[in-house]
Amino acid sequence: MTPGHTRVTRANACPAHDVLSRVGDKWSVLVIALLDEGSKRFSELRREIPGISQRMLTLTLRGLERDGLLTRTVTPSIPPRVDYELTQLGKTLLEPVIGLATWAEKNRVRIQEARNRFDQKAAR
Repeated sequence: MTPGHTRVTRANACPAHDVLSRVGDKWSVLVIALLDEGSKRFSELRREIPGISQRMLTLTLRGLERDGLLTRTVTPSIPPRVDYELTQLGKTLLEPVIGLATWAEKNRVRIQEARNRFDQKAAR
């Protein structure tokens, strides 16, 4: 265990579960990473996240807003302009999210190789 890390035990896993389920889902991680660049409109986020449906993006943004990780600003116009931006709390997630994304990119080939080996064993 490195300094500054909290050991997850049975006693403290349950309270953290709620938060981890929000910030650990794939769509939230992508939204947080994209908002590192600054405020974005709904349509920009949808375009930049391949495979996400309008409904799933809406649910993800609402959840992040509810948890205080981003703000939603509506500018009255036709059509209305809606912008999303990380709050100060949301910005504190950037370091671990970017670290996770960097790790995933660095290890994606090794993980795919492990999956292939596993699948080959399972097929026998």
